[in-house]
Amino acid sequence: MNLRAVWAIYRVEMARAFRTVLQSIISPVISTSLYFVVFGSAIGSRITEIDGISYGAFIVPGLIMLSLLTQSISNASFAIYFPKFVGSIYELLSAPVSYLEIVIAYVGGAATKSIILGLIILATASLFVPLHIEHPFWMIGFLVLTAVTFSLFGFIIGIWAKSFEQLQLVPLLIVTPLTFLGGSFYSIHMLPGIWKTITLFNPVVYLISGFRWSFYGKADVSVGVSLGMTLVFLAVCIAIVAWIFRTGYRLRN
Repeated sequence: MNLRAVWAIYRVEMARAFRTVLQSIISPVISTSLYFVVFGSAIGSRITEIDGISYGAFIVPGLIMLSLLTQSISNASFAIYFPKFVGSIYELLSAPVSYLEIVIAYVGGAATKSIILGLIILATASLFVPLHIEHPFWMIGFLVLTAVTFSLFGFIIGIWAKSFEQLQLVPLLIVTPLTFLGGSFYSIHMLPGIWKTITLFNPVVYLISGFRWSFYGKADVSVGVSLGMTLVFLAVCIAIVAWIFRTGYRLRN
């Protein structure tokens, strides 16, 4: 593996994040603070506890996941779409860099930025509510696994998209609604029977549930099922990326 080439692409991606600090870091932190003000004050005054956890603390894992999913997809999709847009993708494909190295560099850069953002949001949340992480190892594990998985998903979207509008289509119209409906701000056990069953078809439920378990030891679904569903989605994304590079789908046109 050409580690120098991987490091060069990775370094460029990380440098781009620091050039756009306002958009990459400050904006999500402000959004998180507003969520605490709105949901913590408006709803928290009506719902004091869920499963023995204060409402403000309960929504922290969901807020982190909301930012992690959207930023992972956004970072990775834009990173690979922009070379397509300006035409430099051909130089990258003709360079002595393997497809695996390209994926590791771009996905690694996007995942690193998302993980850093997730930790910043966690620190921001600790200013509003007292936090206790019961399983810190699993918390980091779910954080990294989710960031890598959705960065791969974003990489796929970046290759599929033909315009900046398509680049935003999936995150805005699919991922964000699924995150809001996936138990970010409530427990799915609060839903009526039929809606609880329907919600279990939402893959984001398993991500948020597993991540929340790492904080408080309580989850809407089994942590084993949450981990398994995340690994399945990761395997699907890897298979799609492998197929894209094997067939050249939307890479050379």
